[in-house]
Amino acid sequence: MNMDNTIVIEGLDGAGTTTQMHLIAKRLEEEGKKVFITHEPTDNPIGRIVRDVLQKKIKTTPEALALLFSADRDDHLFNEEYGLLKMIEDGCYIITDRYKYSSIAYQGAECNLEYIEAINSRFPHPSHLIFVDTSPESCMKRIERRGCEKELFERLEFLKKVRENYLKQFSSLPESVNYLYVDGEKSIEEVEEEIWTWLKSTNL
Repeated sequence: MNMDNTIVIEGLDGAGTTTQMHLIAKRLEEEGKKVFITHEPTDNPIGRIVRDVLQKKIKTTPEALALLFSADRDDHLFNEEYGLLKMIEDGCYIITDRYKYSSIAYQGAECNLEYIEAINSRFPHPSHLIFVDTSPESCMKRIERRGCEKELFERLEFLKKVRENYLKQFSSLPESVNYLYVDGEKSIEEVEEEIWTWLKSTNL
């Protein structure tokens, strides 16, 4: 499966991944590229169920939630009407805020890691992966500034485990993946410029 021209942005809740996704999209569009931005969980039917669980409207087991994330991702990639693989074939540049690495980082903090890896093993790696590494403490401060009720995973000690899981899996990526680690404590503008300079260096 081909995931060329696909940029995945990962990071803890509050790391600033959504902001950077929109900034990268704007730059690519200014170059005349056809860009599709998206996120996981999605706004598709299965993704909406996942969001209800995260917002504590529905209660389920960690294993069931992991399966829902995986099912949403399967639909996100392979749906014949709106799946990402179809959009890539149509010449789109894909930017997604989160992907399978989030499942391994987040669900892997609650469930058996081998189980999480197994139910996500069929999903291909993207061509480009960016990790915005913002400390759990900074993320929690940003989340609290939003003034909204905290979601299921927005707890300091849990986010510390998630960060460890991210760093562990990113230490053994296939050579085919262009990977960038970014210090998320920098300003939005500094992070944007670092990402863009790197993307251009990969001949995206």
